Amino acid sequence: MRTTLFGTLGVVFLAVIVSSAQGSGSGPARDAKRLFEIETFGGNGRTCRTCHSDDTGTVSPQDAAKRLRKDPDDPLFIHDGSDDGLGNGVTRMLTDATILITIPLPATVTLGGDPTATSVILRRGIPTTLNTPALDGVLMLDGRHSRLEFQAAGAIRDHAQGVVPSAVELHEIAEFQRTRAFFSSRALRRFALGGAAPGLPNGATASEQRGRRFFEDVPPDPSDGFKPGLCAHCHSGPLLNQTNEFATLFIGVPIPAGTRFQSVGVSEFNAAKNPVREFIFNQGTLDETHVFSPDPGRALITGSVDNSTLENVNAFKIAPLRGIRHTAPYFHDNSAKTLEAVASHYATFFNVVTGGFITLSPQDEQDIVAFLKLLD
Repeated sequence: MRTTLFGTLGVVFLAVIVSSAQGSGSGPARDAKRLFEIETFGGNGRTCRTCHSDDTGTVSPQDAAKRLRKDPDDPLFIHDGSDDGLGNGVTRMLTDATILITIPLPATVTLGGDPTATSVILRRGIPTTLNTPALDGVLMLDGRHSRLEFQAAGAIRDHAQGVVPSAVELHEIAEFQRTRAFFSSRALRRFALGGAAPGLPNGATASEQRGRRFFEDVPPDPSDGFKPGLCAHCHSGPLLNQTNEFATLFIGVPIPAGTRFQSVGVSEFNAAKNPVREFIFNQGTLDETHVFSPDPGRALITGSVDNSTLENVNAFKIAPLRGIRHTAPYFHDNSAKTLEAVASHYATFFNVVTGGFITLSPQDEQDIVAFLKLLD
């Protein structure tokens, strides 16, 4: 029997269809806008816009606080937006802006302390709709959906507690999320319509230019503390949301370019202080493994603890970096409220998993943040 608390941490050394509709005007476009912004589908009062704001495509603690002051009965705070899932308490929403989600347990997974459980309730942030609908075929933080129609149906049924609309209406909702309001830049809009993928900005200040080198697709360079290309190992491609060809060289295990799920220690460190549970994989077999985690992430979709490519235990979708300055908070549990907190997390992460071999200085952290803020 194997027992693990840190999942992959000890192992690591380290769309798509596009519509040209504009979302305004008349006919189907106007109806799609209504379905996204106004329609409650006979549910608890939530609309798609309740959880996916105009500006960020998500909800932050600051957003929640403003909405609570404006309307204590805002549907954001009911059901899975409340502390107990029954409409009581707003502390979690005001602190982390996470909602309660129910994930079915795979046949290979048993919940420690509750062997008859068929699902588990987890705390996760709301994925942003900025850029993702038109440009990312991997949906949800654990990648459990591959089509916007499936995501919309699940959200309406589970979060809005409404009646799932027709296939035609689901398609209209999906198409609306591919219109221009859901892009962080004109360059990404052009890319979604078949244009060239945007490159990395050069940066104007010395700090931005130093930050850029962390995101360049270059092989590991021990002569410079492995810093050039360090972030690009997992943040490459047009959206900076996938592994590059040099990731295997850095991490030391076979990782194909284009991998979309990794653990970067968020569940392991558990800065959000979410409840830690015991997840038993393959119970009663020679491969029985006990994972102690607040959220095992991708492993609850695959049902596997095989981390040969580091894609299962405590692994989550690699976040797109385009437009990231608009979409705080960050990580699957919203534990990083600012980009500065993200950089600080990675400084700790690299220090821990490499035994101090790779260190990010305060200046490195500032430079990384300066560059991230350029990525529209």
